[in-house]
Amino acid sequence: MIFYKTEEEIELIRQSAAILGKAHGEIARLIKAGVTTAALDKRAEEFIRDNGGEPSFKGYNGFPFSLCISVNATVVHGFPSNYTLNDGDIISVDGGVYYKGFHSDSAYTHAVGEVSPEVQKLLTVTKESLYEGIAKATANNRMGDISYAVQHHAEKNGFSVVRELVGHGVGKSLHEAPEVPNYGKRGAGIKLQNGLVLAIEPMINLGKKGIVQEDDGWTIRTRDNKPSAHFEHTVVVRKDKAEILTTFEHIEQAKQQ
Repeated sequence: MIFYKTEEEIELIRQSAAILGKAHGEIARLIKAGVTTAALDKRAEEFIRDNGGEPSFKGYNGFPFSLCISVNATVVHGFPSNYTLNDGDIISVDGGVYYKGFHSDSAYTHAVGEVSPEVQKLLTVTKESLYEGIAKATANNRMGDISYAVQHHAEKNGFSVVRELVGHGVGKSLHEAPEVPNYGKRGAGIKLQNGLVLAIEPMINLGKKGIVQEDDGWTIRTRDNKPSAHFEHTVVVRKDKAEILTTFEHIEQAKQQ
């Protein structure tokens, strides 16, 4: 069942997203060679709780951490650990905040120090593909318009789109209907309507699209062990232009410091 949000509910998601955006900024300031991914997770949980929220991911279907932290060939759902970041790594930080009854969800893939030109292109194109998809999240378009926009931009730049993992609705539950695939046909799927809140989240691979799940039951990595990138915003469908509820502003500010 699809739940369309009232303006009051959207405001609460916006407030949740504001905490999440600042938490992402806190993490971005810490990302450098020599830092463990567990330290990033610890800081995120502290910040979210200090600001009146709860980490959406912690305990979700038994997930034991506040962030999904996915390094290099890990696509999504990576566990924070004692792994120490190295120059040349890429690290996807995916988090959610539960606040006043509503969730928000966003992800950003960071370069650690200098990365190769092809990996930098992967990050740039994946982020661009997110915004290409968001541009189609308007009333009277169809879900396939979002999906096609993401897929077309990624593939025309020589990258591949993960098929098994999708975006989703967001609201009182972290994952709600409908699913938001990152591949598809224009004009296909459900008609988008005002007040539909979606997490749009391209997961794009440098190599082939195949993935495998690790023995922990969570971690997803590329089958060919080539890098993967992941960017995500929580957005609300509007008549003329989608409204982005989450923000990368604090991440970008941290990178400039």
